[in-house]
Amino acid sequence: MNVILVEPAFPDNQRQFARALHQSGASVYGIGERPQEFLDDELKGWLSGYLQISSVTDAGALLDAVRHIQRKVWVDRLEATVEAHIMPVARVREACTIPGTTVRTAHLCRDKIAMKATLREAGIPCAESAGVDSVDAGRRFAKQVGYPLIVKPRSGAGAADTARVDNDAELELALRRAGAGSGHSVAIEEFLEGHEGYIDTITVDGRVQMEFVTHYYPGVLEAMRTRWISPQMVTTNRTGEPGYEEVREMTRKVISLLGIGTSATHMEWFFGPKGLKFSEIGCRPPGVCQWDVYCAAGEFDIYRAWANAICHGDCRTGPSNRYAGGMIALRPDRDGHISGYSGVEELQQRHGQWIVHAHLPPPGTPTQPVEAGYMANAWVRARHPDYDGLRAILDDIGRTLKVYAR
Repeated sequence: MNVILVEPAFPDNQRQFARALHQSGASVYGIGERPQEFLDDELKGWLSGYLQISSVTDAGALLDAVRHIQRKVWVDRLEATVEAHIMPVARVREACTIPGTTVRTAHLCRDKIAMKATLREAGIPCAESAGVDSVDAGRRFAKQVGYPLIVKPRSGAGAADTARVDNDAELELALRRAGAGSGHSVAIEEFLEGHEGYIDTITVDGRVQMEFVTHYYPGVLEAMRTRWISPQMVTTNRTGEPGYEEVREMTRKVISLLGIGTSATHMEWFFGPKGLKFSEIGCRPPGVCQWDVYCAAGEFDIYRAWANAICHGDCRTGPSNRYAGGMIALRPDRDGHISGYSGVEELQQRHGQWIVHAHLPPPGTPTQPVEAGYMANAWVRARHPDYDGLRAILDDIGRTLKVYAR
């Protein structure tokens, strides 16, 4: 099988998709923005060919590169795993008649307003939402739904450029910052109270073959706006218990309604006073290298499972479910440069056998702002056979391991 992988070198974990495809027996052809000499020998060894283009989000340039490869070999699949690449790759895929995620599916997984409208019409419970292109339209929505509200890009990922607004003044400021006052369409939706999490799958021909449920502590918006919080993402090994039936069933309905075939998926959800509510879905893996947590907790190679799904229509191997897994982000006490840490040896003595990986940037490293995300500064990954035991360990890490800056 011949598979084109878009941008195999960046971000760093992209190389794992190239490795896994190669190990699954595919001939892998990379298209990326970096010169070939930028690629290390190991990555080059997994690739049967590589083309550099100016931008992998430029559908025209990408189309020319794919057709160049097609003139040399039969292309069975064209794959992308980064959110910003999904739509241009879908357009090129259809233009070149290569199987995979369609333009319709990519659009519905990218445009939050179209996504929720399609699912709401089919009976999937979602937050009230709309696309607005002016401050007046936003005010009308606020009058109808009430505060608090969320304002965010129609095609963003995670909490990027997302704002909670609690009154007319905050709404107007958020809409103008997002470009609504200049005629750009912006997503505005009801703020949902409750617990937030996500469910990730590997799906073959629309059938879920593998799934993982992860919980946020606290919710993403609060975590990405509050320095003193050490936010956690914790993946349960209790997915088969009755409490998860509803979210697992919703996932399968959403995948079917949006026409997702053979793909990784990442679906966010809320559960609160109004019950289970769909938030959004992407037809790609989760961010922040969460698949590495699944590998450690599941004692298997999820990248290889994904590649087997692409190449052979079957994941073949799955997780052991012996461990719950999670990560905790640790923020420096101020912006500047890392000056040091405390609590590291103490935590190693208490929890060393459960800590999978710790990323502690050396002193002198410039800090990143809180809103830069879970992996922007220091972080720790851990696993434990008991979900509640893992949560206690991550809580202890958050209390004990301090990151200092100056």
